Amino acid sequence: MEDKWFVGVDLGGTSVKLAFIQEEGEILQKWEIPTDKSEQGKNILPDIAASILNKITELGETKERLSGIGMGAPGAVDKEQGIIYEAVNLGWPKNYPIVKILGELSGLPVDIDNDANCAALGEMWKGAGNGAKDIACLTLGTGVGGGIIVNGNIVQGVKGAAGEIGHITIVPEGGAPCNCGKTGCLETVASATGIVRIAKEEIIKYEGKSSLKELYKNKGIIEAKDVFDCMSQGDSLSKKIIDHITHHLGLVLANIGNVLNPEKIVIGGGVSKAGNLLLHPLQNYFKQFAYSAVAVSTELVIATLGNDAGILGAAWLAKNNRY
Repeated sequence: MEDKWFVGVDLGGTSVKLAFIQEEGEILQKWEIPTDKSEQGKNILPDIAASILNKITELGETKERLSGIGMGAPGAVDKEQGIIYEAVNLGWPKNYPIVKILGELSGLPVDIDNDANCAALGEMWKGAGNGAKDIACLTLGTGVGGGIIVNGNIVQGVKGAAGEIGHITIVPEGGAPCNCGKTGCLETVASATGIVRIAKEEIIKYEGKSSLKELYKNKGIIEAKDVFDCMSQGDSLSKKIIDHITHHLGLVLANIGNVLNPEKIVIGGGVSKAGNLLLHPLQNYFKQFAYSAVAVSTELVIATLGNDAGILGAAWLAKNNRY
């Protein structure tokens, strides 16, 4: 009997990442298509179904080779009903029935979850989680996403909104506004957007010499990567900014550790590319704030899968529900 393939789909606001993935987690083929958000996103799922069927034909295979589709979607989902409650960035109406529509279009079984949850599953299955059954995963990108896995299963919560680490309030008074409508969320501090905001504020206040300040003056813009790069060259202002960010992030991760005591806390997203420049100060604050037993048993690690985490986790969803 020939191996079955699973389709992993990571749906984003700009592009859709897709892959055919073998049962053991080997990525056989991956590609991207643009996310067409026109007309309330009505073309998104037809585009995905057409792309899958075109690609399998292009490879000289038939649809029978595919066992199912797993999709990570940007918003809170109800896995049982197969709906996404709200996806503001895609234009879809509330309670959009992804599973029903994509299933009818593709003729394949469909499973969905939140995109950050899928990234967590991907890291557990084939990445930095390394088979651990109890992990917390957060992605530090434009925003801050999160997923919690207990005994190999994603924690969903009563309305699919569990694991929203990015919306833990870390600045209870006078915090910056967050896209979620609250203020002072972790996302406003530890995301790439938050780091840039804080860096600009600190540059204005800083009166000494700073390579980061000079860079901003010359370029007119600044990125989170610039702060880490300047810190690596000994810039004191950049070190102060990263210390502020890792202090807040370390406190949040320690409290997650104190509640769940996972084997690993996996840190992904674009900001995690800073590697040890982020990890080392973060570990120090984690140990400072974590309960003693948690500090020595929960490990902080950098994610290893990059952009493949979401598609692998989505395929894991489909595989897990077929077998």
